[in-house]
Amino acid sequence: MTEEKKSFMQEFMDFLNKYGVIGLAIAFVMGAAVTKLVAALVADLIMPIIGALIPGGDWRAATLTIGNVKFMVGDFVGALIDFIIIALVIFMIVKTIVKEKK
Repeated sequence: MTEEKKSFMQEFMDFLNKYGVIGLAIAFVMGAAVTKLVAALVADLIMPIIGALIPGGDWRAATLTIGNVKFMVGDFVGALIDFIIIALVIFMIVKTIVKEKK
């Protein structure tokens, strides 16, 4: 019985080492943390500046109504701007990290 547990554990450890599962898990957790940080940067520091530059106040609440259909245009544009800024910041971080490895 002890032999089976040891061999199973050894197989499991070989699996973790061979496929880099631990590194992948760490990268996933770090990616989630960086995404949360960048999202806070966008929401708390960058978007208030954009909101101040655009007249009309709460532009994220802007809607387009066609008949009975209500399109949340402001919310979509805000999410698009958030995505572009987050993607740009993550690109710059990755570019810096890759440069340092070379």
